[in-house]
Amino acid sequence: MKPQIVDSPTIRAGTRGRRATRPGDRWYHGWLYVLPAFAIYAFFILYSAGSTVWYSLHRWRGVGEAEWVGLANYVRLLGEPLFHKALLNNLSFAAFYTLLPIAIGLVLASVLSQRWLRGALVYRTLLFLPQVLPMVLIGVIWRWMYHPIFGPINESLRTFGLGGMARPWLGDFDWALPSVGFVASWYFYGFCMVVFVAGIQKIDQSLYDAARVDGASELQQFRHVTIPGLRREIFVVLIFTFIAALKVFDLVFVTTRGGPGNETLVASLYLYRNAFQQNLVGYGAAIAVVITVLVVVIAMLLRRWQEAGE
Repeated sequence: MKPQIVDSPTIRAGTRGRRATRPGDRWYHGWLYVLPAFAIYAFFILYSAGSTVWYSLHRWRGVGEAEWVGLANYVRLLGEPLFHKALLNNLSFAAFYTLLPIAIGLVLASVLSQRWLRGALVYRTLLFLPQVLPMVLIGVIWRWMYHPIFGPINESLRTFGLGGMARPWLGDFDWALPSVGFVASWYFYGFCMVVFVAGIQKIDQSLYDAARVDGASELQQFRHVTIPGLRREIFVVLIFTFIAALKVFDLVFVTTRGGPGNETLVASLYLYRNAFQQNLVGYGAAIAVVITVLVVVIAMLLRRWQEAGE
């Protein structure tokens, strides 16, 4: 009996190296499938990014001829105290965008993952609801809630005899930034919770059983089993929320416009003021480039930190 001969892919040597292909295939066939998506990405992302860098080296007001100034926009930007304040405000917002949502999300995920809890899916859905709303809508709602005269927050304080604590939250120089930051924490804790719930489900339950046998309390199980088991999820959430804190614009724009004074001014809003209100397009492009570089560098540092921790 003759052995059956089965056709197999041939190995062809092309200009791109040796690889297995079917008869009649060419090395560029795969690129033809990728080309439409890459063309769209190149036009809307790569071309836009390149144009931003190009205009950042010019003095341009959006119309007329652009004047080459080299690094003058960057020199001016790095020496601008208002931009330094905006970056510091971004770092302050990072505590509300990152630390508080992660802490709240960890606690809620741990509670909602308990076997004895009934209706956990309903609770998860309700707690996740803020995440599905547009940030602009959330800003409008909370601006009404913080209203100094008829806002529900001050009205509630007066109802319970705490009228002395009522204040114009978004107009107070000391409380404006924490008030806006609290809204961000309320928005992001649901996202953190869902990610952590998914992470807890992959932790081996035998680790919890062994901890209970050894007499570990719920708090000790949370500290020594849950948190180490969620290391990767924590890093993912940390990177996502920290980048969101560096790019925050819509929430601040809707609630305070950077006020009172410049107490809630952030880098993206500073860019908006210069590029679209004062028509300093070249200077605004330089701000955009600096913000992008900061986001990329911080994301890479956090990624390195994650790899070192693993």
